[in-house]
Amino acid sequence: MPELVTSNTVFEPVPGWAKVPHGLWLREATAVAVDANDNVFVFNRGNRPVLVFDPDGNVIDMWGSDNPPGKVRILTDPYGNKSQFWDTWFTRPHAITIDHEGNVWLVDDTGHQINKMSPSGEYLMQIGTGEPAEAQSGEMFNKPTDVAISKKTGDIFISDGYGNSRVHRLDKDGNHILSWGTAGTDPGEFNLPHNLALIDDEEVIVCDRESHRVQVFSIDGEFRRQWNSHKAVAVEVTGTGDDVRIYVAEQGPTNGSPTRGNENTGNRVAVYDRDGNRLTRFGSNTFGNEPDQFLWPHSMAIDSQGNVYVAEVSYVEWGRHQNPRQEQASLRKWRRAEG
Repeated sequence: MPELVTSNTVFEPVPGWAKVPHGLWLREATAVAVDANDNVFVFNRGNRPVLVFDPDGNVIDMWGSDNPPGKVRILTDPYGNKSQFWDTWFTRPHAITIDHEGNVWLVDDTGHQINKMSPSGEYLMQIGTGEPAEAQSGEMFNKPTDVAISKKTGDIFISDGYGNSRVHRLDKDGNHILSWGTAGTDPGEFNLPHNLALIDDEEVIVCDRESHRVQVFSIDGEFRRQWNSHKAVAVEVTGTGDDVRIYVAEQGPTNGSPTRGNENTGNRVAVYDRDGNRLTRFGSNTFGNEPDQFLWPHSMAIDSQGNVYVAEVSYVEWGRHQNPRQEQASLRKWRRAEG
């Protein structure tokens, strides 16, 4: 049984870190990744899908759209909601990963594709036909959610989560090796596999979001262990061996309700050792737009200094329900201050 272990690591929020120039709209920063130079790549649902920030929060590059800023389209999201999106290279941005070679991997969930791209936005490989597999068939893909790349082999691990309950493993050229998982809540089953990462290139940790847990498998899909985490939505791993640290972002109550009684329920980032013992946790225990609060965490990245970036789907889950509709905070930085 995982335990709570005392840690001296302290994280502090950095207010106003991202300096978004006039004319750019994040709408919401659905995913975030960090390259070897600590530049921060943000995959968003605004008019420029990929924004690149330097460590000080200045935009240094952008790509993903050849269209005028005002050109939009109406799409239906995986929950059946109709929303307005800018007409860009991607149907609906969901996840971003930067591999050990600096390649940028983008998951387009309702596009049913994974795109391998250069840091400047050139297409290198595309996985998936763009047509959805039959829902819950286990075939690739039906609204995939995340991708992780092995440093040792280049193997590609993909969580196929909104319309499937699977994890797929492919070789570096995109050839299928194996898949595992089925719908359910027993060990080895999934109830929306939303995010995944590799531990020492030997294990795969998966955020099984709607089962409020993370599950750990061998790279061949053998179940090994699990622990509870409120709506576990994103996971990042640092270190090796006994120094492995597992960061898990938690979403809050359904619909992000900030009402009394929902305090201290999700909307946090927790740090664990490889066995699931919690070392620390940060974020306010209340919901909101303040620098120390979260609205709806969705993705996470950690730079070489141990600073943590969190992207949130705050418009879909909260902003569009306001009258009038309004963009909310969706990109946070927490500085590792101690430990």
